[in-house]
Amino acid sequence: MLTRRQSLTTLAAGAGAIALLPFPALAKYEVTLTEAQWRKKLSPPAFAVLRKQDTERPFSSPLDKEKRSGVFACAGCALPLFTSKTKFDSGTGWPSFYAPLRNAVALDTDRLLGFERTEVHCRRCGGHLGHVFDDGPKPTGKRYCMNGVAMTFTPRNFA
Repeated sequence: MLTRRQSLTTLAAGAGAIALLPFPALAKYEVTLTEAQWRKKLSPPAFAVLRKQDTERPFSSPLDKEKRSGVFACAGCALPLFTSKTKFDSGTGWPSFYAPLRNAVALDTDRLLGFERTEVHCRRCGGHLGHVFDDGPKPTGKRYCMNGVAMTFTPRNFA
């Protein structure tokens, strides 16, 4: 039989271990590189966004105006993230989508600006993609506001 102190200590240790699980910096990803390897692989703007949670200037990405049918993938690991079928013009200056592909992204809480936002990152490499907001169109009501420099585009027909 555990004493009250032993029970509380065990409970606190377990809660502490569980509290560490959702942080992306501690998560294990399928694609992991050193900072030097990421810097070599990515352009400086892509590295700043994907690995350092920077944001590209609005209206600076050609992907914001991309109208062709195709797939938007992670610039870090090439995982398909979104299709042109869910892309819409949000007028914000960043490529926007109302839904990601299944099992493509993961969400975390971002407090970098002093308030909570929902960060979107690649579930395979952990790269920062942008944020999701609740002001998008039907059918989801979501606006996945992505940094174009964090993605690549491959034209594809969905006939």
